[in-house]
Amino acid sequence: RVFGTLGVKSLILTNAAGSVDTDFKQGTLMLIRDHINLMCVNPLRGINDERFGERFPDMSEVYALDYQEIVITEAKKMSQEEAARKEAETGKKQSVNSFLRRGVYCGLAGPSYETPSEIRMLRLFGTDAVGMSTVPEAITARQQGMKVIGISCITNMAAGITEEPIHHEEVMVTGARVAHTFGELLKRVIPKLK
Repeated sequence: RVFGTLGVKSLILTNAAGSVDTDFKQGTLMLIRDHINLMCVNPLRGINDERFGERFPDMSEVYALDYQEIVITEAKKMSQEEAARKEAETGKKQSVNSFLRRGVYCGLAGPSYETPSEIRMLRLFGTDAVGMSTVPEAITARQQGMKVIGISCITNMAAGITEEPIHHEEVMVTGARVAHTFGELLKRVIPKLK
């Protein structure tokens, strides 16, 4: 709400998330196309202050489609540039592998990681990645009329997707490994937002 009051019109939300989709690997960036709020709280509850927006804001397009297209375009360019660089180094044709996917993010309250049964349920709901942030901020920003982008860094596979237990250290290591690519993407996207 402070950002909105100061006149901010665009908000980029980032997070670390666990992959529910078996096709998403650690280090993948997921552009959030929609979210599921299972945090058991809505930031708009309570007495409404009309200065921050209407009481019942539309949430059918929380994440701005035009901004999503900008992110997709820039990620594709980065992937093509990386393939060309590798081809120049090796002399061998390189396939263009995008590090960006689109998906549905589910916000849960945490702080514990999810159980395998919860992850099976979330897959049935259409969830691609799960985390403990982003949803309240996106809801509040949309209430104030901000355009929102959400990008998740897939730092681990969610419980039950693999046999391995989840360790917070793994989340931190993967986040650090992807930080350069993530930062470069944001540097390219931010100047194009209007």
